[in-house]
Amino acid sequence: MQTTLNPPASQTNFPPFSLSRLLRTVFNPVSNERVCILIDLPDPKQVVQYAFLDNPEFSIQRNAYHYFYRALKEGVAAELGLTGGEMFAYKITGGSNLDLPDEAWATDGRQLSLEKDIYPNYKIILCISTFSATAPLTAFAKQYGFRGATLHGLNEIILNSGLAVDYNEVSRLAEKLRLGMTRADWVEIDFAVNGHKHTLHLELGRQEAQKSHGLCRGGPDVANLPAGEIYYVPTGAEGEFPMRYEDGTLGLMTVSGGRIVHTSLISGDEATIIAHQKKLVSDPVTGEIGELGFGTQELPVSGRDIQDEKILGTIHVATGRSDHLGGHLTPDKFAESKNATHDDILFSPTKTPEITVTQARMSRNGELKVLIEDFTPVHMRELLDA
Repeated sequence: MQTTLNPPASQTNFPPFSLSRLLRTVFNPVSNERVCILIDLPDPKQVVQYAFLDNPEFSIQRNAYHYFYRALKEGVAAELGLTGGEMFAYKITGGSNLDLPDEAWATDGRQLSLEKDIYPNYKIILCISTFSATAPLTAFAKQYGFRGATLHGLNEIILNSGLAVDYNEVSRLAEKLRLGMTRADWVEIDFAVNGHKHTLHLELGRQEAQKSHGLCRGGPDVANLPAGEIYYVPTGAEGEFPMRYEDGTLGLMTVSGGRIVHTSLISGDEATIIAHQKKLVSDPVTGEIGELGFGTQELPVSGRDIQDEKILGTIHVATGRSDHLGGHLTPDKFAESKNATHDDILFSPTKTPEITVTQARMSRNGELKVLIEDFTPVHMRELLDA
């Protein structure tokens, strides 16, 4: 009997979001585990007496309050046998996976230390923030022994799809893909932009493929939610790939020795390219290719990379910090601490409409397999249907 993914997301009716179901599935919590919620704010003191709720700009943090904090207080914590349920805020970091400040504030006005007052005293920590905190929280989880989940960019679409799925099923399907993609020699990705073809070659060194599958039931660890991807930390990379900057500028990245060494303008604002090139020169490790990832789920586009990179048929590469994925690049290796980010570069029909992944192919066990063609899964679909 064949096992396939669910029908396309546009045709799928997801169950209503349930915090109880999500926490039970992800963590399988035991009685009396203490849980808390972290949010980020420009001024963390705005968490006092929930002042941030009056500002419509803080939609992520408002979602954290309404769908997580209130739900815990109004019965979910008691239902699961959890204690605590407090909310704390830290100052927004300004970048993906930058180290977190230690200062935090409680809703009752207390000023606290994350390392002294929160990490050692909670067994489950849910971080619902503007920027991803997966890397720093993973390091602290291993140090202090808690489990956690990072849910940056939380919006209504994610709540009603990526967080409403059955993560037992997500994990099962991700494992099918992982087994069919593990210990690959290399992956090559062909890109088409403005009528030109560019190819990025990523050496994988026959490493074990890893999966982000949403289950965090063992020892200290942090799940990145929504989950659903197969990923590697490349051992080397060569070639070229186009990149779309936040302002819409398109640049061509030249990769050598496993990192971006030069960027040139395809279209858009040349000042954006010049600024990136200066950063690559002054802090070269910012260009290191630290991840290659493939989405595994059929989900609706949310407008947030945290979900959209988990969609089957998409690919992402990431630059910078990689220690939370098993890589070697830690924050101390950057010339400036503000540059110690882990930045995903997502390729999908909606995020990069000017760029097409014409083909992604994998060399494994002496065979060449086409994983994706024109954002359509090929061998990946075969693995899921086997």
